[in-house]
Amino acid sequence: MNDWDFLAENTRLELIRVGDVVFRKGDRVRLQPRRRADIFDIALAGQTATIEAIEQDYEDQVYLAVTLDEDPGKDFGEQRQPGHRFFFSPEEVEPL
Repeated sequence: MNDWDFLAENTRLELIRVGDVVFRKGDRVRLQPRRRADIFDIALAGQTATIEAIEQDYEDQVYLAVTLDEDPGKDFGEQRQPGHRFFFSPEEVEPL
């Protein structure tokens, strides 16, 4: 295992609580992006997704890594391949 693998493992969380809601890997959610920073935020709004991982960056920001339920390449996202895994803050999703 190299140093980067060790760092990546230490930034993954088992769950995150937002108010009364607990999110875990495998939970299904609806995407409600609030930032509208780019075309993906607009295109993905309202889509359903599955939480693939809960990750925390080095500034203690928490993100939900999700795969889109309707993505024919969803298995690539589950393998952590680029282009099929998207990151949202917990406040930008609603549980299903």
